[in-house]
Amino acid sequence: MTTNAVRRPETAHLGRAVSQPGEEMPVSTVNTPRVAELVRELLIAVGEDPQREGLLDTPTRVASWWRTFLSPDPSAMATRFTETHASDQLVVVGGLKVWSLCEHHLLPMQLDAHVGYLANGTVLGLSKFGRIAQRYAGRLQVQERFTRQLAEEVATAIAGPDVAVTVHGVHLCMSMRGVRMEGARTSTVHAAGRFRTDPLLSQQFLTLTTTAGGGGAV
Repeated sequence: MTTNAVRRPETAHLGRAVSQPGEEMPVSTVNTPRVAELVRELLIAVGEDPQREGLLDTPTRVASWWRTFLSPDPSAMATRFTETHASDQLVVVGGLKVWSLCEHHLLPMQLDAHVGYLANGTVLGLSKFGRIAQRYAGRLQVQERFTRQLAEEVATAIAGPDVAVTVHGVHLCMSMRGVRMEGARTSTVHAAGRFRTDPLLSQQFLTLTTTAGGGGAV
């Protein structure tokens, strides 16, 4: 995870309306024994023998993984710190790499997220960015929604809209099925507040997120 901070010149603040938070993380309701049964049925349906030595514990392991993956992290709440000297400063946190599951094909996707926000008297605890990203990745997802949810959660934490997020994704549903283009990458951007209205600020953010300091693409 990489972090960059850029001091912005003093400018007049636009009116701020706090962004609505992203969708609440659903409480995990994974029926682990039932999932294990379904995995055994799947193995049979694809011509395998779930009783052979290598597959005896596979249904249980898979069911356990689903339960863990879809369980929310209660420590994902963002922590704010008062920092009076961080006035109108651009902060970019990059290299937030998480795994999620494509809800269309149930195949993994690796998402490399970069978050930028303007610190005006408060800063967010850096470890929380990773926890928030993991929380929204730990569900059936699409990259576009993940990008928006991450931005909205940070906007809620800083009580202002000046947030931008870029996400670079590698999707196995495109790499190992369909067209099977292993080198394909998908990039999404969500910009709000002054990141949407200030071209210089937006360019600074995009420059930092496409260089070694900002983490770059997956």
